[in-house]
Amino acid sequence: MTTSRQRYHITTFGCQMNKADSERMAGILEDMGFEWSEDPNDASVILYNTCTIRDNAEQKVYSYLGRQAKRKHENPDLTLVVAGCVAQQEGEALLRRVPELDLVMGPQHANRLQDLLQQVFDGNQVVATEAVHIVEDITKPRRDSTVTAWVNVIYGCNERCTYCVVPNVRGVEQSRTPEAIREEMVKLGEQGYKEVTLLGQNIDAYGRDLPGTTPEGRHLHTLTDLLYYVHDVPGVERIRFATSHPRYFTERLIKACAELPKVCEHFHIPFQSGDNEVLKRMSRGYTHEKYRRIIDTIRQYMPDASISADAIVGFPGETEEQFEKTLKLVADIGFDQLNTAAYSPRPGTPAAVWEEQLSEEVKSDRLQRLNHLVSIKASERSQRYMGRVEEVLVEDQNPKDKTQVMGRTRGNRLTFFTGDINELKGKLVKVRVTEVRAFSLTGNRE
Repeated sequence: MTTSRQRYHITTFGCQMNKADSERMAGILEDMGFEWSEDPNDASVILYNTCTIRDNAEQKVYSYLGRQAKRKHENPDLTLVVAGCVAQQEGEALLRRVPELDLVMGPQHANRLQDLLQQVFDGNQVVATEAVHIVEDITKPRRDSTVTAWVNVIYGCNERCTYCVVPNVRGVEQSRTPEAIREEMVKLGEQGYKEVTLLGQNIDAYGRDLPGTTPEGRHLHTLTDLLYYVHDVPGVERIRFATSHPRYFTERLIKACAELPKVCEHFHIPFQSGDNEVLKRMSRGYTHEKYRRIIDTIRQYMPDASISADAIVGFPGETEEQFEKTLKLVADIGFDQLNTAAYSPRPGTPAAVWEEQLSEEVKSDRLQRLNHLVSIKASERSQRYMGRVEEVLVEDQNPKDKTQVMGRTRGNRLTFFTGDINELKGKLVKVRVTEVRAFSLTGNRE
């Protein structure tokens, strides 16, 4: 259908789910005979996989699109695609804003890329944003790494956080079957992947929509059951999972992580705010006390576990006193890493139309204060690695120093050490830590 000269380029914005979707779409394009191009200006199919969580990501998409739309006037054979959450949310409005677009497709349509492109090549302008029921993926993602891979276990989200567009754009929760997930992991193990991250927008909800319960009335399929079920997949040495929701995080799950040797001691559990009133207005469904209990339980079972999280500052109506409770939570818990963001209103979400929006100055002041504290606490947390021997899975060469390779500890700390990437890529190496920084380590091979 295409000549070997035809090339494609994908730019991905946003979360790991988008990254996984992009890898799947790249796999489809390569099956269709397209070749990857690093430079969008050399490509005949350009796909932007978009994110609506932050304003600047959306603005970037429009500026990139503007440039390619101009190119299309000189080269009418250029195919422009917008996928992902902006596509889902804006739908036909995107075509009105950028009439040069050929295809607008929501995240649930990633698997249909070939059919949708065929319609475009037949001369149609296509919008695919209606809800679809997921079918098992048969497409093989073209993965960006040869060492670590993502595996989607649940799509969509049934939560209704008042700041978030994800449920509107990614649809209701739909879990894949444990058999399909295991089969995908077995293939990855055979292909040499050493680490798999199980992904879901709200991964602790995994299995609630699958049929079957135990005699005690517990769901037969939970994330905990899934971890036991896939744990012995040959070749896969490490298993991670993200993103967790405090509302569903159980002691049974924590116990499984402590018992199963391949599951890494790293938990990503967003708390968003340290103030109960703000959490209530966010519709998060837990209190800061409950969040602290989860972290305490994790540390009882695994004192050394790494904890990372997400936090939002400047939510509508957040007072200085409420913001200080977020600072207190961060100071008390001591996160290894924290993704922080100033609140930005997303169209179609309840909080976007609330009156008590805070000024950009207040938001940016709070964000800076939080980030400052985060790096202090992360530096303190890093100290525990000094002089220790850590197992590092080597992923790549250090781009800043070609004599070094880099990889991650089980606790997800980026670690650099001297070595040859050709010899070490994909290997688990013991490294004695000689230097600690807030978010990374340096060491020597043992």
